[in-house]
Amino acid sequence: MPLAINQDVFITCAITGSGSSQDRSPHVPRSPQQIAESALKAARAGAAVVHCHVRDPETGTPARDPALYREVTERIRDADTDVVLNLTAGMGGDLVFGAPSAPLPLAVGTDMASAEERVAHIENCRPEICTLDCGTMNFAEADYVMTNTPGMLRTMGALMTGYGVKPEIEAFDTGHLWFAKQLVSEGILEGPALVQLCMGIPWGAPDDLNTFMAMVNNVPSDWNWSAFSIGRNEMPYVAAAVLAGGNVRVGLEDNLWLSKGELATNEALVVRARTIVEAMGANIIGPAAVRERLGLKKQAPR
Repeated sequence: MPLAINQDVFITCAITGSGSSQDRSPHVPRSPQQIAESALKAARAGAAVVHCHVRDPETGTPARDPALYREVTERIRDADTDVVLNLTAGMGGDLVFGAPSAPLPLAVGTDMASAEERVAHIENCRPEICTLDCGTMNFAEADYVMTNTPGMLRTMGALMTGYGVKPEIEAFDTGHLWFAKQLVSEGILEGPALVQLCMGIPWGAPDDLNTFMAMVNNVPSDWNWSAFSIGRNEMPYVAAAVLAGGNVRVGLEDNLWLSKGELATNEALVVRARTIVEAMGANIIGPAAVRERLGLKKQAPR
């Protein structure tokens, strides 16, 4: 398909993620206060959407404690800086097998929860957006599987829709987009849907441009989408996403570096992305315009 540059772009900043980055940079926020403060700095730098995980405030390891999400939500919502809140719902589907010669019993790190438990913080916090990882995938770790069965996704998607929260479909490969379209056709997700194309994450879709355009061409024309890649390809994918007609995501979840030898902050990554987008002749839109475009509901926490 011919490229059609997106003239009105929104930036999502992925604030902290659930990877093992907490000890590799002092800028990776841990506590709810640090996560909220970093999110608000990113918003003031030009991010219309902030995507938040939570971590154990002491160790920095990934967590899914609803109380931590609640504190992040309240701190962001009570601030005088407007931003669209996007909370992850990707936790609680982790399978870690034993060695190939003895895969069972499951190993330390396994965290499998019910659909209701996986979205309990979404029901409680009522963000405008929450993520829905739309398939099962092998990650880089040897024996770890991110598990999202069709039944689990149907149940979680229906719960999100019932809460009035917009699911952001996380597509790590083309099959995830195939199933996302199925969820919309079944009425579990409302169309037009919102998609995040997640490129370059082992072992999902590689971030070469042929694969990227295959992903783009599998997104229905009336859907809204963003894209990102990780590490050194984070900023090239800012340009690629805009050129292909999409929106962009940056943040410390995906990349810790601003340049060689220089650790990034979330707001610095947003500033760099904004510079690239505006240099391409496109405009950066804010949270109010994003809410209108995506049909988002700003609800008070329960």
